[in-house]
Amino acid sequence: MSGYICSLEEMEADGRGKLVIDIRKEEDVLRESYPGALHIYSGDFARREAELPKERPIYLLCYGNTISDTLALSYREKGYEMYSVENGFRAYRKRKMEAFFAKESKLLSHRQEIERSIIKKFRKEIWKKFTLAISTYDLIEDGDVIAVCISGGKDSMLMAKLFQELEAHGKKNFRAVYMVMNPGYNDINYQTILDNARLMGIPVEVFHSDIFDIVASGQGSPCYLCARMRRGHLYSRARELGCNKIALGHHFDDVIETILMGMLYSAQVQTMMPKLKSTNFAGMELIRPMYLIRERDIKNWCRYNQLHFIQCACRLTESCNVCGGEEKGSKRGEMKALIGELEKGNPYVPMNIFRSVENVNLNTLIAYQKNGVQHHFLDEYEKPFWNAREQEGD
Repeated sequence: MSGYICSLEEMEADGRGKLVIDIRKEEDVLRESYPGALHIYSGDFARREAELPKERPIYLLCYGNTISDTLALSYREKGYEMYSVENGFRAYRKRKMEAFFAKESKLLSHRQEIERSIIKKFRKEIWKKFTLAISTYDLIEDGDVIAVCISGGKDSMLMAKLFQELEAHGKKNFRAVYMVMNPGYNDINYQTILDNARLMGIPVEVFHSDIFDIVASGQGSPCYLCARMRRGHLYSRARELGCNKIALGHHFDDVIETILMGMLYSAQVQTMMPKLKSTNFAGMELIRPMYLIRERDIKNWCRYNQLHFIQCACRLTESCNVCGGEEKGSKRGEMKALIGELEKGNPYVPMNIFRSVENVNLNTLIAYQKNGVQHHFLDEYEKPFWNAREQEGD
């Protein structure tokens, strides 16, 4: 530093407890100022001279240098160690904008890598299974407006990106709305969702609800009540936005875990359906386009792209079964561990569980329900079909 004029970098390198003063007009300072700077308008210096410490270095930020140069020189003659920062506030803004554009460039590059990985590296494991589920289960029809529901976890964030890629490179007969509901997340989780959406270039439509507060004050299972309320809020908001479908990010492992949970803990054979018509919201439908994608492939995609998403963000319970918690003690966690152990001995176990609800033979079931009506094998037992089986030695 030479004389009474210094650079922004020299000012910031001074570690002696400096005082930075922004001497621009108040309306300009209110828009933006140097972090931590005191505002004293240049025309008020004489009146506020008592506030200026002689024992500390003082740095002045002006629009450029003209006024700050004059003030610094005159106050040096009064015994103050005062400096005029070269190019003043413009120097700070220039550096800030350069940093911003550098960050944006890096972000854009990362986003492009994320998009490329879906179509290239994970084409077989993720992209093809996404499009296969859509075609196999007729999940998208002409004119659909789909609310892609984003919770902020890995599954829903990937689903949102897959829909974007589908709009860009595949079907063009639908429109997607990327919807985020904040049911009462803490600030860190909520900001993480927004940051990841920005990184991935997902234009989210955010709405807020007080579900967590309502559930916390209620009785009974918080997970069950939370899941029902969240679904209702999603349907309601989606319909307000002109959507006829909501898309949820449940994947293949969610499906097979649900099958086992139903058998072992609810004594019933049922599955998580790839699509459902809403019974409470006429004309609305739920679809699950991640239905055929393995969770391990989603995790591999996250690791490959160095992405970090929120986990189960419920603040009411550590084992959030309904919304997909994997913590020790949760039933879904038990199923995940059980399937993992069985798969070590036989890699076909997960697909066999999945296929078991596709290959149901009603002739070998003791009883089943359809549309709320109970059917029993004895209802049909005396009919000719059963006698034929007996003769054939079945």
